[in-house]
Amino acid sequence: MATLRVGILRGGPSSEYNVSLSSGARVLKHLSRDKYQPVDVLVTKDGTWHFNGLPVYPEIVANEVDLFWNALHGEYGEDGTVQRLLASLGKPHTGPEEVSAMATINKPTAAAMLSRAGIKVPKAVVIVPRASYQEAAKEPFARIPPPWVVKPSDRGSAVGLSYARSFKELVAAIERASEYSHEVMIEQYIPGKECAVGTIDNFRNQAVYALLPVEVRRPDKSPIWTNEHKVLGRASHTCPGCFNDDEKSELSRLAILAHETLGLRHYSQSDFIVSPRGIYLLEVNALPGLGEHALLPRALEAVGSSYPEFLDHVITQTLGE
Repeated sequence: MATLRVGILRGGPSSEYNVSLSSGARVLKHLSRDKYQPVDVLVTKDGTWHFNGLPVYPEIVANEVDLFWNALHGEYGEDGTVQRLLASLGKPHTGPEEVSAMATINKPTAAAMLSRAGIKVPKAVVIVPRASYQEAAKEPFARIPPPWVVKPSDRGSAVGLSYARSFKELVAAIERASEYSHEVMIEQYIPGKECAVGTIDNFRNQAVYALLPVEVRRPDKSPIWTNEHKVLGRASHTCPGCFNDDEKSELSRLAILAHETLGLRHYSQSDFIVSPRGIYLLEVNALPGLGEHALLPRALEAVGSSYPEFLDHVITQTLGE
């Protein structure tokens, strides 16, 4: 008989609300009923928790579960906010703790930490537009040659991401990113093959196990992998990707190093560009998507694992800490 009650947090006041609903739904679907009693905990866009269809205080939910599976994404779920709340409730939870979550979702902070660890990251300029967007674009235009990738500094799933080739496009991209965050990061565009590498703690006798790289082929010759591509699955994926042995080995090493450098727990996913100039890390996802179009479940299948085995493993790790 199932005895362990697992509260699956999904939704949340985030630009990734729908992505989180999808992740949480798949966790609910694949969690073994022989060992666990899944408890659906919906967090609406205004931050209200719902249990059994009714709005409740988080403290009420905490009395009804033994552990929380954090299937939230983006702001609130990955920026340290819910981690701080869950810690105050005294219940174990999957995913990063507060400080690691805060560092990882802040792209400039994470990039600086990864660079100090010896990982290549694209050259970048961080700005806080205060006057006109044209004025704000002058510094990155002068310091980084085109084309550029422009993104909010603290959003995931490519939310607000744009590609720009001219000053006019750069201005428009900065304006778009500013709709999601007061701070904007402008990176040098690195052409190459894009891939994602997942990691799992204490899996198959390794302290941090790197899954096989999932190569992403963007549709319509798009230069970047956009939020629309990710959410709607409008890109083709191959796992393992078309990389030589040296590239696969280095991708694994870098993904593990990134996971450890940022102090992440249980699992994560790093996005890379493999270019003639080397391998560049684009960003690290502390709570990668687990929904219908997510890459980590595909990588699990490629190494002979499964979604239920992954869920069981992560829960076991969480309880053992």
